[in-house]
Amino acid sequence: MKMKTEKLLIDGPAGKLEVEALWQNEDPTDPNTKGVALICHPNPLYDGTMNNKVVTTLFNFARDEGMHAVRFNFRGAGKSTGEHDYAKGEIEDAMAVLQWISHKTPARKLWLGGFSFGGYITARVAEQVMVTPHIWGLEDMELVKVVLMAPSVENNDASDVMLPTNKTIQIHGDEDNVIKPSSMQQFAESKQIPFYIVEGAGHFFHGRLTEIKSLLEQHAI
Repeated sequence: MKMKTEKLLIDGPAGKLEVEALWQNEDPTDPNTKGVALICHPNPLYDGTMNNKVVTTLFNFARDEGMHAVRFNFRGAGKSTGEHDYAKGEIEDAMAVLQWISHKTPARKLWLGGFSFGGYITARVAEQVMVTPHIWGLEDMELVKVVLMAPSVENNDASDVMLPTNKTIQIHGDEDNVIKPSSMQQFAESKQIPFYIVEGAGHFFHGRLTEIKSLLEQHAI
């Protein structure tokens, strides 16, 4: 099976957004590909981009599971224009990419994943798809999974976010030195979502990506 990678700039709410899309069967309009994944990256203020290794692990997982896979740079990161907007604008960026996806492919089973700051954005995107899909023209999208990798729940208030408890999982390390493991566990418990702890792993999961891939294969499909 051949795949096609497309790198381009699309219109976003604050200018251009840099997008990388991997299409199964070389064709985004392939009717046999039912699923599409959108992956969000860590905070650009700390050099986070769509090429982050955890993001790449999520991206490759989606590809290997037979989904179209899409990642992008938030405003002000990589070739994306605009300036960092401390989450508010970045949620809009993600929704703009999701709208682009909905016009690009008929795949309607949506898989969402994000790491750190991108984990917080992913949670908010899931909420938008669940609660207000009509605002974005996404009524026909079916949210099938939400994967939060060490989500930034301290710097970004996620206490009021609505998540599909039966479709969401969280993965974090118990030696995270950026976001307190206790804060992430408390968040997961408050939202009644299952969480999986990678023992000995820090925030960036150095040397643990193979374990992450295995956890995704067990719990994220």
